[in-house]
Amino acid sequence: MKPGYLSEYFEGVAAKRLSAVEADETRSNQHEYHATKKVQAFLGSPEEKTRMPARFLYLTDDDPDPIVEDAFLTLYNCRKGKPRAPEYHLYFPTTNVSLNASEGDLLVIAKRRDAGLLIIIAENGSSIARQIEWLFGFGDLAHPGFSVKSELETEQDRIEFASRFILENIGIAVETSEDTFLDDMLTRFTGCFPTTRDFSAYARSTLKDLDPRENPDMVLMAWMEREEILFRTLERYLIADRLSEGFADEASTGADVDGFLSFSLSVQNRRKSRVGLALENHLELLFIENGLRFTRAAITENKSKPDFLFPGVEEYHNPTYDSLMLTMLGVKSTCKDRWRQVLSEADRIENKHLLTLETAISTHQTDEMAAKQLQLVLPRGLHSTYTPAQQTWLMDVDAFTRLAHERQVV
Repeated sequence: MKPGYLSEYFEGVAAKRLSAVEADETRSNQHEYHATKKVQAFLGSPEEKTRMPARFLYLTDDDPDPIVEDAFLTLYNCRKGKPRAPEYHLYFPTTNVSLNASEGDLLVIAKRRDAGLLIIIAENGSSIARQIEWLFGFGDLAHPGFSVKSELETEQDRIEFASRFILENIGIAVETSEDTFLDDMLTRFTGCFPTTRDFSAYARSTLKDLDPRENPDMVLMAWMEREEILFRTLERYLIADRLSEGFADEASTGADVDGFLSFSLSVQNRRKSRVGLALENHLELLFIENGLRFTRAAITENKSKPDFLFPGVEEYHNPTYDSLMLTMLGVKSTCKDRWRQVLSEADRIENKHLLTLETAISTHQTDEMAAKQLQLVLPRGLHSTYTPAQQTWLMDVDAFTRLAHERQVV
């Protein structure tokens, strides 16, 4: 086990595409997957039927929350007592997850180090399926059997900013901290969460000698990575402090369940909203350092507010200003289907840009973006999570800043 890599959380992972008989209960009553020898290498080859607790997830781009159900897999030798070589199968019960599965969906069986199995089924052709494939390093699942990984300590398996968010989407809490800054943060922010803008500025201040003019792609990711780690460090301390106070309801002798749920919801909402705002904060300074003129959250038609408008809102509302010299940039840390919101945010600009940190968006989605004249922008380090064909179309942060600069000086 190597800290900071997938091996810290998983002993082995197997993946395949679901066949018709594995996905369609009207085609088969067996409810089984074939456990190949490579799968047995990390699940075992028991003499007797072995039931293993498992958490099942069904993932789709249409729903931000997965379908989750706790059940089991049963590993057994279907040839036991017969004069033939052992053949192991994995029996699974009917669950809400299996009922949603379809032929061609991605199936992942992961053995966790802490507790049981994680069974992931992701909709065929979805971005989340592509992200799961990228996370575990499964590039080609065309053959019918399982592909298996058991080392999980290569450079591909290193847990970084992008992979951390995918892991959290499948219920794996990745602990990151930089405790050397904790005392300073508690003093500076008086034991509370500061505004997102202030926290972004603090995160940047802890990274010296980074020049966003020389390598804007690398610098943006470094700022985001540092802020994420510092935020989780401060959050862990403040949550632990709040939990130590308890949630006793003074009006009763029991625990204040509503108080606890409210606190839990506030933690989740803070996490979701903070990442997008942090990304905008860091981009704002990056654009300033690169000499760009812009307006953040300018008001355009129908009270729309594109995240960044270049060279500014005055030029946009000046009917004599050449619309070809205008540039708009939407910013979304993750896209899902929300990317379509950007299309109506600046009517004068026909070709729009959207910057995201989302890895491995499906080809179907990026093809639709291109057809809608929306150019996707990602930090260069995330381009490798996309297919070679997609990479030829993607734009990086450096190219975008140069484009915006060329348009403002003409």
